[in-house]
Amino acid sequence: MFKFEKEQKIFDVAGVKIGGQPGQLPTAMIGTIFYHKDKIVKDEKTGEFDKESAEKLLKAEEEISSKTGNPRIVDVCSSWPQAFEKFIDFVADTIDGPFCIDGTTADVRMAGAKYVGETGLAERVIYNSIAPEIKEAEISAIKEAKIKTAILLLLNTEKPLIAGRLEVIDKLLEKAKMTGVENILIDTAVFDIQDPGPTGKTIYLVKGKYGYPAGCGAHNAIDIWNKRRKLSPETYFASSLVANILPVVMGANFMLYGPIKNAHKIYVPVAVTDAYIAYTMWQEYNYMPLTKNHPFFNLSKIAT
Repeated sequence: MFKFEKEQKIFDVAGVKIGGQPGQLPTAMIGTIFYHKDKIVKDEKTGEFDKESAEKLLKAEEEISSKTGNPRIVDVCSSWPQAFEKFIDFVADTIDGPFCIDGTTADVRMAGAKYVGETGLAERVIYNSIAPEIKEAEISAIKEAKIKTAILLLLNTEKPLIAGRLEVIDKLLEKAKMTGVENILIDTAVFDIQDPGPTGKTIYLVKGKYGYPAGCGAHNAIDIWNKRRKLSPETYFASSLVANILPVVMGANFMLYGPIKNAHKIYVPVAVTDAYIAYTMWQEYNYMPLTKNHPFFNLSKIAT
């Protein structure tokens, strides 16, 4: 394994600590609910949804999170401003800890920001996300809501390479400063099927130069693979695991793992990876995890 020479930042977001050197903290798991075409959503425009099914999904994730020690952050997605309030209220009332507000457009995200600012939820919120093309109106909405944590998306469509991702980071940091955000999480942006490799390397480089917590949504690489439906379920699952695990090995502090319904599939493999990394860091660098609630200590109870 490796240890970064740059001091690694650790942010406490509503009780969840994110960041640090490899092995110090468990990977934070970010799963999405109420996404486009989510089967539990009855009407995306009005925000009507199957409350019982949503509660079961959140409960199932909570249980596996408590076993592995990987903290969970719920990514609350919405396609319509008027639906966002219902989704946010439900998640905020159902879980403890932080959650993301993740809209499909700037207007939706701004509506979410305005609502959490008005309802006193801003301290629990991670804004997902600030992209290089963010406009002044969205910057103002984040600032007015007093949101202190945001994901910065290293989106460079003109140059979707490692170098291109790194080229936009300073611009993004300037934009984040304008919003008043203090806790910065870097999403190294998955564009294509092969991207978990480049995004993983970008995580390593970002942490090495800036020290910010970093991660990505590696599941997107498999989800956009047109021929994935020709794979057997076992092969698809194994491919998805490789995509999600590689960035963790490269130093990722958080993982956007996709639909929350997949929590039971992905938490344990990530936890096992975290445990392996922590054990290696103890042997090589003589430091232990910063928390006792870490997969390093929890492997024995995961299978119970």
